[in-house]
Amino acid sequence: MSAQTYHGSCHCGAVAFEVTLALDHLVTCNCSICRRQGTILGFAPAENFTLLKGAENLSDYQFASGNIHHEFCKTCGVKSFSRGVGPDGVEMRAINVRCLDGADIDSLSPQKYDGASLKG
Repeated sequence: MSAQTYHGSCHCGAVAFEVTLALDHLVTCNCSICRRQGTILGFAPAENFTLLKGAENLSDYQFASGNIHHEFCKTCGVKSFSRGVGPDGVEMRAINVRCLDGADIDSLSPQKYDGASLKG
C-alpha cells in the first residue's frame, strides 16, 4: 500500500491535521491507554504531519516514561494523534487512523502490539 495524504480531526473539528502515511503497517496496542481508547495506530515522520488548526485546543498527557505526548482535544476529548521520538531518534507522529477522513477501517489489518508488557 502506498502512502497517501489524509485529512484528520478530532470529533468536534477544533483540531485538524494532514498526514501522509501508508495504512499497511498499523498496530493495535494493549497498553493501559491504547486499550481504553481503542486506537488503531499508524506512524509517520513529523515532517509528514501538519497541524492545520487547534494547537491552542490541545492538551498534552504523559504517563510512565513520559516519552510519548498524547495530545487530545480540550473540547471533545478525542486523541487524534500523539508525538514522540522513535527508537532511531526520528521525531514521529502516531496517528489514530480512526480519525482520518476516507480511511476504510474495515479493510485494515493492524498487527497486535504487546505494549502492556513494556516497563517504563
